[in-house]
Amino acid sequence: MTDSPTDQTASLSPSHDGPSADPQPDHDLRAAELVVRTISEEAIAQEKYFGDLDSVVGDGDFGYSLARGFEFVLAEWDDIDRADAGAFLSKVATMITGHIGGTSGPLWGTAFLRAGTRLKGQSDLGTADVVDALRGAIEGIKKRGKSDVGDKTLLDALVPAVDALEASFASGDDTRTALAAMATTARSSAEATSTLEARRGRASYSGERSIGSVDAGAVGVAVLIEKVASIWPAP
Repeated sequence: MTDSPTDQTASLSPSHDGPSADPQPDHDLRAAELVVRTISEEAIAQEKYFGDLDSVVGDGDFGYSLARGFEFVLAEWDDIDRADAGAFLSKVATMITGHIGGTSGPLWGTAFLRAGTRLKGQSDLGTADVVDALRGAIEGIKKRGKSDVGDKTLLDALVPAVDALEASFASGDDTRTALAAMATTARSSAEATSTLEARRGRASYSGERSIGSVDAGAVGVAVLIEKVASIWPAP
């Protein structure tokens, strides 16, 4: 096993959708590690920006809460269960649930837990597995937050972004290209939340006054996906 970025993502290429004659679980775990570490570092780096966004019509703690949770993940990085990618994500879910405050903790924790559950025990992940895990995360967020697309939440960026990822994979694109398409859709969808009235969370207290400002959670999702897409190695 090597530490090269290309090897980290090898089993997430479209060519690995079907059964593999040579499963490489370490590669799938490395891909999960790359995504989680990138998200963690970016959430910490964007703490003030996310907080400023949330302070417009929310309670302003989004950036702080997210940063503290992912700081804990990085602090405990070496001790996270690495039996497989699913176990890894499930452990991360437990960590951020206990260390991200406010309404974000349960939502982000549920998302990671549902994704980890979908991947638990799998030794050779393909693109369909990744999309399925993200669908699981979306279902978990919807149930936990009692929300859906159109309520002006992170779902308004995440759902169309996953749709774009799946469509790109289906057209035969490699992971880097598919992530770029995902990031572009996440950004445009997040910006489009400025036309919506918030129906969930603290922002919903503002009613019609929430129209005209973007949803902090949706922009946060876009920023994190953009970062992952920017560092993903070419096939």
